[in-house]
Amino acid sequence: MAYVSAMRCRSCGREYTVQAINVCDFCFGPLEIVYDYDAIARVISKERIKSGPLTLWRYADLLPVDSTDAVDIGAGFTPLIRAKNLAKYLGLNNLYIKNDAVNPSYSFKDRVVTVATTKALEFGFNTLACASTGNLACSVAAHAARAGMKSVVFIPGDLEQGKVIGAAIYGPTLVAVDGSYDEVNRLCSEVADNYPWAFVNINIRPFYAEGSKTMGYEVAEQLGWRAPDHCVVPSASGSMFTKIWKGLHEFESLGLIGKVQTHMHLTQAEGCSPIVEAYTAGRTHVRPVRPNTIAKSLAIGNPADGVYALRVIQESSGTATAVLEEEVVEGIKLLAEMEGIFTETAGGVVVSGLKRLAQQHAIKPDDLTVAFITGNGLKTQEAVAGVVKPLVVKPNLEAFESALHARA
Repeated sequence: MAYVSAMRCRSCGREYTVQAINVCDFCFGPLEIVYDYDAIARVISKERIKSGPLTLWRYADLLPVDSTDAVDIGAGFTPLIRAKNLAKYLGLNNLYIKNDAVNPSYSFKDRVVTVATTKALEFGFNTLACASTGNLACSVAAHAARAGMKSVVFIPGDLEQGKVIGAAIYGPTLVAVDGSYDEVNRLCSEVADNYPWAFVNINIRPFYAEGSKTMGYEVAEQLGWRAPDHCVVPSASGSMFTKIWKGLHEFESLGLIGKVQTHMHLTQAEGCSPIVEAYTAGRTHVRPVRPNTIAKSLAIGNPADGVYALRVIQESSGTATAVLEEEVVEGIKLLAEMEGIFTETAGGVVVSGLKRLAQQHAIKPDDLTVAFITGNGLKTQEAVAGVVKPLVVKPNLEAFESALHARA
C-alpha cells in the first residue's frame, strides 16, 4: 500500500487529494507528495528493506504507489563502485561511483518511470507520454511496452541517434520536434491539456519525481547505512538533485541512518548552466537560457526545479559548478580509462566537475564522496567518435609490429 495522505503545493502550502495534477490551481506552484511518516515508521526497518527485491521496490514503503502491481523492468539497486584508480588520480582516498548507467534502459530514468507508470495505471490511463531530452523517451517507451500501454514520446529533432533508436525499438509513437527541449516541453503542456494521456513529467510529475529518492536510499544502504560527505550530481531540471537530498533526510528522520551532513554539489555544462549561473550570481531564482551544449540530456534552459536546487545547495553548504564544453568529453574518457565505465555526456560533466572540486579542495582527500553516473555512453557515441583510431595492418606479424612501432 502507499502511505500517501495528500498532495501539497510547494509554494503556498495548499493541500489537494491525490489526483493526476502537478500544479496548484491557486498560485500555480508545483505539487509534491505528502506521506504519513508515522505510519511508515511503524513498519519500516533495515531488515524489511534488506529482505526486499534487488530493485528500487525494496523501498516501496516510501514510494507513492501500490507496489503489489508495480510495472517493474528491474530498475534500481545499481552498483556502488569504489573508484580507486580515479580517486588516486584526483588525490582522493574515498571515492565511489553510483553507476545508474546499467539500469534496464541504460539511465536513471527507469527509477522515475517505473513509479510514474505504476501510478498511471492506478489512475486508469492507457497511454503513457513524455517530453524528453532522450533518456526519458527510452524509459517511457520500455515501461509502456511492459505495462501493455500505448506510448507517445516527444523529443528534440537533433537528438543523438542512440537515444532515438533506444526509444523507437519499443514501438512508441515517436514525435521529433523542430526545436529545443524547452519548446518540446511547452508543446507537451498544450497536448496534455487536450489528450487524456499520462504525461510522466507533466500531470504525473509529483509521483514520477519521487523515484529519484531511491538513489539516495541505495547509496546510504550500500555505504553501510550512512550518508556520504559529498554527492556530485548532474542537473537538468534540478529534480533529481533535490530528491537525492530528500531521500537521505527521509532515512535520517526514520532512524535508518545517522545525521545527514552531506554537501550537495550540482554540475552542469557551460553551454546550458542556468542553475550554476544563478548560484554564482547569488540569486534565489533561475533565469532561463538558450541551450547550446554537447550534453543534450542536461539541455534544459528553463529548469522546473531550479529554485529548489538552489535551496538544497544552500541547506547542504554545497556548490554548483559548470564545466567547459571540451571538458565533457575529457570527463567521459577519464572515467572510461580509469574505471572501465563508459558514461554519456552527463557523466562527463560529473567527472569533470568532480575533478574541479578536488583541485579546488572543496572535497578533502579523506571525505567520503559519491559521484552519480546517470546514463550509458553507448547512447552518445557521437560525442567521442574521435577516439576511434585503430591500427590498420595487413594480416602478418611484420605489418603489425611496424604499425605498433609507428604508433609508439
